[in-house]
Amino acid sequence: MKQTKIMKAKKIILASNSPRRRELLAGLDISFEVKVIPGIDESYPEDLPVVEVPQYISKAKADAYLGMIDDDTMVITADTVVVLDDEILGKPVDDDDARRILHKLSGKTHQVITGVCLTSLDKQRVFAVTTGVTFKQFTEQEIDYYVSHYHPLDKAGAYGIQEWIGHIGVTALNGSYFNVMGLPVQRIYMEMQDF
Repeated sequence: MKQTKIMKAKKIILASNSPRRRELLAGLDISFEVKVIPGIDESYPEDLPVVEVPQYISKAKADAYLGMIDDDTMVITADTVVVLDDEILGKPVDDDDARRILHKLSGKTHQVITGVCLTSLDKQRVFAVTTGVTFKQFTEQEIDYYVSHYHPLDKAGAYGIQEWIGHIGVTALNGSYFNVMGLPVQRIYMEMQDF
């Protein structure tokens, strides 16, 4: 696939350990490398509206890379949150917490918001993509099966849409499927062309 001039001109760094994000960005047929700075502070002001949290965190992650990039580099940082009734449902601390979160999401529509920051030495672009996801009402057995077989402790909202729970549970999707996986690649492609 022929790449745009900007994609050829820039060395692209994906600042994420997520295998899903690597897989999704690779789907754009662009060359990139993964570089992760450990221990970046992902806290945010308590009074920040929940819809702004992923953009705030993705920008904080990007700012940590400013001292290590040159003119030919673009860094992509991202943060994904799951929001139900204006509450962020983070990564579960254990299996019981995962069950609790999935019970909350059961039979309801929630939002998955991914904040993305594209950063070079001379500019930065921050944006967010929101997708609405509706789950069927889960049975106790379905939640137990998913948690015990998939151990979704590393996933915001205690689930991966590409896993079993997504296959049996998603009844409606309003927006980007890939955004729910963790990276809104279509929007990133558009933003990179304009960057």
